[in-house]
Amino acid sequence: MATEIGKDTKVKLSLETIISLGVVLVMGTGMWFSLQAEIAEAKELPLAPDPEVTRMEFDMKDQMIRNTIMNTQEDVQEIKVTLEKIEDKLYK
Repeated sequence: MATEIGKDTKVKLSLETIISLGVVLVMGTGMWFSLQAEIAEAKELPLAPDPEVTRMEFDMKDQMIRNTIMNTQEDVQEIKVTLEKIEDKLYK
């Protein structure tokens, strides 16, 4: 049978539990208002401009990408040669 909650229901809580619940409630409320204040402040700040890419930085990144492609191409050629050697040993 389920317990009914009404006017005559008695709840027993220790003083420690009541104080703990109060502290948690106050901390939660404080965090809420602090977060709301930070959000309001962030809304007022200007948006950060997109960083400008200098020509030198662009050229360096382009060269790095080209070098990576060339290294990958050399690795693929080496793998092909190794694969051909393995095929020769297996099938001859």
